Formats: sequence, structure tokens, C-alpha cells
Amino acid sequence: MSGPDADMRGWTAAQTAAAVTGGDVKALEVACAALQSIEKLNPKVNAFTEVVSERALEEAGAVDDARAEGRHLPLAGVPYAVKNLYDIEGLTTRAGAKINGENPAAVADATLVRRLREAGAVLVGATHMGEYAYDFTGESAHDGICRNPHDTSRMTGGSSSGSAAAAAAGMVPLAMGSDTNGSIRVPASFCGLFGLKPTYGRLSRAGTYPFVGSLDHLGPLTRSAGDLALIFDVLQGHDPLDPAQSSHPEIETHARLEEGIGQLRIAVAGGYFREKALPEALNATDLVASALGAGREIDIPEAARARAAAYVITAAEGSSLHLKRIIERPGDFDPETRDRFLAGTMVPAVWVQQAQRFRSWFRDLFRKIFEKVDILLAPATPFHALPSGTKTFTINGETMPARPNIGLFTQPISYIGLPAVTVPVWLEGANLPIGVQVIAPAWREDLALRVAHHLEKTGVAAAPVAALAASRG
Repeated sequence: MSGPDADMRGWTAAQTAAAVTGGDVKALEVACAALQSIEKLNPKVNAFTEVVSERALEEAGAVDDARAEGRHLPLAGVPYAVKNLYDIEGLTTRAGAKINGENPAAVADATLVRRLREAGAVLVGATHMGEYAYDFTGESAHDGICRNPHDTSRMTGGSSSGSAAAAAAGMVPLAMGSDTNGSIRVPASFCGLFGLKPTYGRLSRAGTYPFVGSLDHLGPLTRSAGDLALIFDVLQGHDPLDPAQSSHPEIETHARLEEGIGQLRIAVAGGYFREKALPEALNATDLVASALGAGREIDIPEAARARAAAYVITAAEGSSLHLKRIIERPGDFDPETRDRFLAGTMVPAVWVQQAQRFRSWFRDLFRKIFEKVDILLAPATPFHALPSGTKTFTINGETMPARPNIGLFTQPISYIGLPAVTVPVWLEGANLPIGVQVIAPAWREDLALRVAHHLEKTGVAAAPVAALAASRG
């Protein structure tokens, strides 16, 4: 059998599809290997809340039949998982919540799940997440702690916790997440993955449980930048089921990865993005900047205000969706989530209005910045993955609650819907990865993916399969 290792845990999505397409392995064999890996490793990390073994074997068999008929499938046999806010036909979409467990099962797959299936990918299960996606830690009162495969005493980050853990542990080469304030980019940073938050409105959200409608994005986490592009191209396309999706034209990214970065103007985000970071985040960003020849630093005025405005919108929109349930069933919420939603119900309308007005100003600021540069670099998280159970952290003498503040650097970017790729960096002597955001202008995911691919090719960014180390203390 070809491939980087015998049990397939090291295979990327592209390698898996190539092996199945080339006849080196059957999709059914790949699915069985993935299910065996989940059975063995999931008890150590708690990545999956549902495993759909029967469906996986059926889909893998259908892929093998299609290949026998000569049909080309770009993701032939690739096992994948989805955050449990994606509808999966026949399963209840819990979105990490106890209350939602009483809902009827979904009658159809989410649009992006359907597109992955049509491209030949094989769904193996739904993954752990923070309740209603309101979390940056990966710790749930309902489903327990999702553990970082690189050090099981550490956080995965959230709220796409299980998707990140499943991909980092090698149980799947691809997992789908969502990102409202950083919920793809934060766990990608903590778990050492490539993660893509596309432009707001780029991908259909039909068939997924909402958190904050004006901020929600969907996207993939993988162990390869090339996989991000391959999958992103499959996921694109107009969907009449999502009225909020943009009609902006699709963009081909995978075929353009080798165009390189020679003509790109790349700069580092300064000011707020430097002041709130610990040394590991600064060193990782500087390493990436040096590798890309990015000597210029651009201050981003009012980034702290943008983050505050994003939180106002999150609190107000998010809480409005759950107010009736909070009033009727407060004891069935994760206390951490419930209390933040309760606070959101008290946000004055005038604050939300001002946050939306400021959003337009901040978006215009970035338009002007991207007239001068093509890519901005910024830390994805202020530090390496925190120990599980950490309640606060301190930066520059300021102590902050951990759960709401790990997304210090991701929130200003999702606030205005810009595309960003997190690239995983391993600093010399470090036992944990840390991510750097590669931020592009709206609708230019291709630029961010080209930069990420270049960093991977040159060895600056890497996403090895975790050895599932126990606590290092």
C-alpha cells in the first residue's frame, strides 16, 4: 500500500484521494481504517460526539462503485468529520447543547455536507463543540473536555474543538468547523492545523445551526494548505437555500497554489496585534514574516474597539436567539454559556447600532490598507494552548477571563468578514504549535492560500499528526 504510513493516519486528503483514484487502496479500506482509528484514539481526546459507522461504510462503497465506473471524484474516499452544528440526515443537530438533544433528527444534510459527499468524501461523524459555539476553550459542561492531541493536558481551543482534535490526531485528514469570532482559527492555532475562514458570505450556511447571523462563517481544518484549497474549491457555489450567501463569483484556488508569492506585498499587523501577544506569538509571526520577506509593519488603529464592537454584536444577536430557552430552562444550559447570554440580553440597542456603524468604518480602513498591501500577518492566538481548566491569563499586567478572550486577534478580522488562513508554526524547542493568521482582502482566499502553501513547502509551517502525548506537566 502506498502512502506515508501503513495505518493512513499521516495521509492528507489529497494523498488519500490520489491513492483511491489510482487504485492503490479502496475507499472502503480507508473508511475502515478511519473508524478503527476513532475507536482507538477518541477515548483519549473526546473529539467525537457521534460516529456514523454504517453511513461511512455505505458512502465508501458508493465511492468504490463510482471509481469502478470511471467517474472522477476530487475527494474520493477522504474521511471527514463535521462540527455538530452541521445537519446530518438522521441525526439530531445538537450544536453542543443539552436542550437541542430533544429536537427531531435532521431530514437532510447541510449543503456543505452534501457537496463533500458528491465530491467523494466519506463522513465518519460529528464532533465536540462549545455550547451554541460560544466558547474558545473546548470545555463543555455537557460533553466534557476535548483534549489537545499534542498534549492532552492542554486546551484544543474552540468552539470547533472536536474538529481540530480529530484532524490533529490523524483520525481524519479533514474536519469542518465554523468561525464566528475565531472558532476555526483558535483551535487551528492550539492544535497545529491549517484552518480557513473564508470571506463572509462565500460559503453556504444552509443546514447549520446559527450563532450570530452577521458573523457566522463555515470552513475546513486540515493538516495541509493544499488540502484547504482542494476542499474550498469543492465547497464553493451558489446555494438558493441560503438567502444570505453572496452572489460573488467563485474563485479557483487549488490550481493557483504554485503561482507563488513573488509579486505579493506582505506586511505585519502592528499596534494592538503586537501589544497583546506573548513572546511565542510574536516570535511565530516574525518567523513567518521573515520567511516571506515582509519587513513592513502597519499599525491597525482602533483594532481594540473593533473587537469590543464584535463582542457587542455577538452578545446581542446570540442572546436574542436563546432568550426564551434561557428564561424557561436556565438549568439546562452550560453555566458559562448561560451567563454570557444573560449578559447579552441587557446590551442596549444603541450600543449595537453604534457597533454596526463602526463596522463600516473599520471595513473601509482595511480597504485602504489593502490598496497598499496584498496580505497582512497577525498572530492567531496570544499564546500556546493553555492548560485545561485555565480560568484567566495575564498579558502586560492585565488579567482577563480565558474563555471569552482567547480570540483577541481573530475577532477584529471576522468582524469585517475578511478571509484568513491560520498556518501552524513550531518554534525551535517548543512542544506545542502556535498559529499565525494570513489575512487577505475580501474574496481573495486564493492569495492567503498561496502564502500558506509557500510556507508549508518551505517548512516554515507544518501540521504533523500528533503523537497523542500525555501531560507534560
